Amino acid sequence: MKLTTGMKMPDFTVNTNVRDNVKLSEMTGDKNIFWVIRYIGCTVCRYDVHVLSQRFAEIAEKGCRLFVVMQSDTAHVKRDLEGFRIPFEIICDAKQEIYSELEVLPAESREQLVGDSLDKLKVKGAAAREAGFAHGDYEGNELQLPALFITDGELNVTYAHYGTNIMDMPSVDELLEMI
Repeated sequence: MKLTTGMKMPDFTVNTNVRDNVKLSEMTGDKNIFWVIRYIGCTVCRYDVHVLSQRFAEIAEKGCRLFVVMQSDTAHVKRDLEGFRIPFEIICDAKQEIYSELEVLPAESREQLVGDSLDKLKVKGAAAREAGFAHGDYEGNELQLPALFITDGELNVTYAHYGTNIMDMPSVDELLEMI
């Protein structure tokens, strides 16, 4: 089911980088952000985690809990983030059950994945490399598109965005304006 504003997000049982077999309703707060991307080995996805970590205090000041959803397994996430302090949980969905249930679909081709955002992707890739990130292990679906969901404390969706290409996500500044 494709989520839209006013719908209720399913109360998935998930594994994260810090706990296993927990229901979303047991993890969430009054306002929740679910930043859905590819996997931890993806250079630009890893950079998203880095940027969200750097800006996390601003998100928390607005009373929000942040969760990054990835197609990685917990072992990859724990290994790749060893030595880094991540102030939010990463929901590990290696079987892509959340992606499937919420219809966060992959692109049909590499051309659709990039869309008209090649220049933006190059800039983000360069920033990721400058920050010291390189591509890691491949997991999940290379053509996976992103999504963003914001919910209230009852998991009612207050904002839903399905990316049409890999760069079609709000910036952190835009996210902060929304919440």
